[in-house]
Amino acid sequence: MFLAWNEIIKNKLRFTLITGVLLLVAYLVFFLSGLATGLKNLNREAVDNWKADAVVLTEESDKSLYQSSLTIDQAQEVKADETAILGQMSAIANNGDKKTNVSLFGIRSDEFLMPAISEGDPFSADKEVVADASLKEDGFKIGDELSISSTDIKLKIVGFMESSRFNASPVLYMDLDTLNRVKYGEAVEANEDRINAVVIRGQEPEKAVSDNSLEVIETETFIKNLPGYTEQNLTLTFMIYFLFIISSVIVAIFLYVLTVQKISMFGVMKAQGISSFYLSRSVIAQTFLLAFVGVAFGLVLALATGAFLPAAVPVSFDIPTMLIYGGILVVVAIAGAVFSVLTIVRIDPLKAIGG
Repeated sequence: MFLAWNEIIKNKLRFTLITGVLLLVAYLVFFLSGLATGLKNLNREAVDNWKADAVVLTEESDKSLYQSSLTIDQAQEVKADETAILGQMSAIANNGDKKTNVSLFGIRSDEFLMPAISEGDPFSADKEVVADASLKEDGFKIGDELSISSTDIKLKIVGFMESSRFNASPVLYMDLDTLNRVKYGEAVEANEDRINAVVIRGQEPEKAVSDNSLEVIETETFIKNLPGYTEQNLTLTFMIYFLFIISSVIVAIFLYVLTVQKISMFGVMKAQGISSFYLSRSVIAQTFLLAFVGVAFGLVLALATGAFLPAAVPVSFDIPTMLIYGGILVVVAIAGAVFSVLTIVRIDPLKAIGG
């Protein structure tokens, strides 16, 4: 460590450049991690709030809430500790000034899907809705009357709830009758008993249905089958993994070049009796110091960036995950130093000093 630290102090600019590169790689890894977490939350917040064990959909829906359609009579046959019916549709809501994509959820107010209200009141009458609080940032407020793209019916916001987005769209909760009138229009009487899913809580959800036309899907599996959810996460995860590899390669190249430049010096040191183990340990210690400082500053910079980003950017930093990624970056940096260690071990003192 003594040799490693003294060399860093003597060649500040050279090692500052290496640390700077590691800082930028770490910053990008942490920012992508925050972006991945934020995008996950955009898709799954509302489902996580249900605290449910499983969702019952029709078997032919291919695990898609949008494609599932069953009757209330079928829902009553579902057996679990707690059940809640759910109707759903996507639409565009307009308050006269702003338009935005929303997901409409029709529920019963006495079942567990009823959201916790953070501002205003819960819906208690037809055409009343409780909206995700993120809509306030777009200019929506309590008392607004919303025009919905597929109907002439006006919906009134009476309250807001926190963190309730589904498949990246803010959720509007309302009673099931209101949703069906919006969804089916003049054909509502023929479809008034139609819903999309039954959400259940229970110890053994797989035993909840006996109807072969229905399928019980665990909550996490249901989320993973949301459109684009898995593909989006895999893309960002692979980008992070590639950055790990890039970090290792960058460190390996820098340290190998530095080692080659110092072959004669290492040869003299070995001729004086300093072991290859001591020199290799010095290189590893040096790499650890550079990687640790670079990763630490990258973490601080990423958190500082997140504090100043607008709410429209879906970044959410998960500290435990970031610490794990930071540890991996340090480890792969040390792994990249192996080439330098191998070079040091192979140095012949006599050849290195020109003997």
